[in-house]
Amino acid sequence: MTGSSMSFSRRMFLALAAGGGLTATLSGTAAKASRIKTAARIVIIGAGAAGTALVNRLVDRLEGARITVLDARREHLYQPGLSLVAAGLKPASYTVSQTTDWLPGGINYINEVAAGIDPVARTVSTASGKTIGYDFLVLAPGLVLDHDAIEGFSPDLVGTNGIGALYGGPDYAARTWEAARKFTQEGGVALMTRPSTEMKCAGAPLKHTFLVEDIASRTAGTGKYEIHYAAPQASLFGVPIVAEKVRMLFSERGIATHMRHELVSIDPGRKLARFAQTRPDANTSAEVTSMVELPYDYLHVIPPQRAPEVIRQSGLSWSDKWTDQGWVECDPSTMRHLRYPEIFALGDVAGVPKGKTAASVKWQVPVVEDHLIAAIDGREGTAIYNGYTSCPLITRVGRAMLIEFDYQNNLVPSFPGVIAPLEELWISWLMKEVALKATYNAMLRGKA
Repeated sequence: MTGSSMSFSRRMFLALAAGGGLTATLSGTAAKASRIKTAARIVIIGAGAAGTALVNRLVDRLEGARITVLDARREHLYQPGLSLVAAGLKPASYTVSQTTDWLPGGINYINEVAAGIDPVARTVSTASGKTIGYDFLVLAPGLVLDHDAIEGFSPDLVGTNGIGALYGGPDYAARTWEAARKFTQEGGVALMTRPSTEMKCAGAPLKHTFLVEDIASRTAGTGKYEIHYAAPQASLFGVPIVAEKVRMLFSERGIATHMRHELVSIDPGRKLARFAQTRPDANTSAEVTSMVELPYDYLHVIPPQRAPEVIRQSGLSWSDKWTDQGWVECDPSTMRHLRYPEIFALGDVAGVPKGKTAASVKWQVPVVEDHLIAAIDGREGTAIYNGYTSCPLITRVGRAMLIEFDYQNNLVPSFPGVIAPLEELWISWLMKEVALKATYNAMLRGKA
């Protein structure tokens, strides 16, 4: 980045931030719509980013609706901040607030997990035995981490014997940094992984890899460490042009890649990770699987991710795809269930080709709001979700690429001509490190 463009970026960022323009530009603004009187019973399962953003919008739009939110978690987690915690750039507390801090008044909040869903009877049951009827149901429970799928691994290991796993939450992200910090200071071999399943924020494994390498280059020093990235996929990112850019950056920084490698087990005592490696057979069109062991001094584990059990047992999941993961069967354009039109899916649990990020939630929520309110009002909704996903892909401390794309893998930059999506920029870093949380909080309040 040149000095003149750096200066311009600083001025632009500060001017936008001072007037609140950055948050408005990043998040969009919703036109104030008239309130609709209704006695509709609306149940929202999940008070994470998606459920909270939607309920705040609904209470502004509906008068008389009986809205129930179910979630057993008392703490709300700002999950985009976990990668910063796992690199020692933020404390664990940066990502934590109280669930009730964000929920509006006038709703029925049940601090329990949903234990069952009967889409025919239109009821939800809770762990304590309550039964709640609904006219409309929104599924936004997030996802679960399948730690048991990796033999030898347990969350209790995080922070010990060189093992990290930032996805588990703030404490695990902080413990991940303890393990990663030792590697960045002493050097050795780091082994970064990702799962074969769909996952939230698919850029997170890359961010952690980039950050650990950058920090190690300035502490342990060149020649004292190796970093290896192993993944079951054939490419480094789902968007081809981004995958090529990441490949180039990995090559420039000496990060070795092991594609088509799925982590299946670890031996913490011997510091060995075992992978199932798939490759095409030379004589047939079939794939051959063999087992490969790789040593490590630091290992970052991201376990397979699946829909919560209540979703998988409800009959609401796709039956012909993601069958091992259980994502909700829904129209990718409207987020509406294909067999039960009174049910919608939001966020991580939605069975759509892309969209397991907070930025995706920001664009999904107004679509669900539009179609749900239209149904209450006896008409058809018109809003469409195009698969928008944003990934501020950190490449160094102080540098990031602002990657935005849709279902078709088109790059859809919010600042065309100003912020080049495939350049490592200071302003893209600030959007991740400073502005994104303000935008996220505005989304939770239903203001974005």
